[in-house]
Amino acid sequence: MTDLAPAPVAVPTQVGQRPFDADNHYYEALDAFTRHLDPAWGPRTIQWAEVDGRKYHVVGGKVSRAVVNPTFDPVAKPGVLRDYFRGNPNGDDPIELLRARDRIDPAYRDRDARLATMDDHGLDKVWLFPTLGMVYEALLKDDPEAVCVTFRAFNRWLEEDWGFDYQDRIFAGPYLTLADVDWACEELEWALDRGARTVVMRPAAPTTKDGALPPAHPSFDRFWARLDEAGITLVVHAGDAGYTTHGYADEGFTANFNNGIPQPIRMLMLERPAEDFLSSLVCDQLFTRFPNLRVASVENGSGFLRSLMHRLDALGHKLGGWFAEDPVETFRRHIWINPFWEDDVHEVLDVMGPDRVIFGSDWPHIEGMPRPLDYLDELGGLDGATVLKVVRDNVTGLNEPRPR
Repeated sequence: MTDLAPAPVAVPTQVGQRPFDADNHYYEALDAFTRHLDPAWGPRTIQWAEVDGRKYHVVGGKVSRAVVNPTFDPVAKPGVLRDYFRGNPNGDDPIELLRARDRIDPAYRDRDARLATMDDHGLDKVWLFPTLGMVYEALLKDDPEAVCVTFRAFNRWLEEDWGFDYQDRIFAGPYLTLADVDWACEELEWALDRGARTVVMRPAAPTTKDGALPPAHPSFDRFWARLDEAGITLVVHAGDAGYTTHGYADEGFTANFNNGIPQPIRMLMLERPAEDFLSSLVCDQLFTRFPNLRVASVENGSGFLRSLMHRLDALGHKLGGWFAEDPVETFRRHIWINPFWEDDVHEVLDVMGPDRVIFGSDWPHIEGMPRPLDYLDELGGLDGATVLKVVRDNVTGLNEPRPR
């Protein structure tokens, strides 16, 4: 008997019922970091420089090549590496794929142009996150004061150009860091006053003036208490977590490719920062202290989940007096997962349950989907109710404040 392919997934097309994409991005304006920055801070924060005829950001006094062209004009096409991440069935050279570039699309930088593109894509709403902004904290982490100055200026630009709730359709998340808990509390209050539905940070132990500390360290409880009270969602989004490879590969965020040669061990480590960050929140009992917290892991992958659940289950039995409840249940209650699109979403649904999985296309990034709803191809075989939870209902709930 011949196996039949899963029927195409159908989703509503009427406004207000279309999918909610939990992972859209902007490409930062040229003055995103400098518009609201006192130039006196430039050498410790962000400046522009021209090197061999090309513009680069100078971050903390060092030229950054974390992104080949931080002006994003021209820029590689959305989803150009989709087949490569699916397993590279065509044997493509990713460097060659990235050489085909377009002039920057207005929708990458203008919110009204993005609304029109969302209509063309069949999307109702989007969460919107940084591109460069997810990289630069790691480069400045040894100067926590400069980190805070940089991202205060960045968030002022973000609020001006995109807003935190534009026409109830585009929800940009201001970037927060726990490098200074006083700053984090002030910036969170500022964001709440302007209608932020999410705040975003990288999956990393923050570096403070006293050194690196786990995110659930009691010294940060004032921040977590206010987030718990406000009831908006923390998004932990992939970025430069500053992880070391302990000598197994070249260091640094840009070292995934070295003169065009992949470093496989670095690619195998991609999900390690998120696993460590999320695990620490559970193991350090953050959700016991602040039971109204909701955390969405976006663009961090999901391949670690099944093994982590087994280990958390074993840990809960070994340290039975430590946890107030089964740590697996704590994880599942407070954390939502946006898998990589190439992950097996059926496995993620099995591990997390249908109420804890959210769809994100990573548009317009090169490793995402050419068009966001190309993701529906990954949902074949699921029942209609589960599909709607994944592509709309779950993130809709996370986008609504749940004040305590």
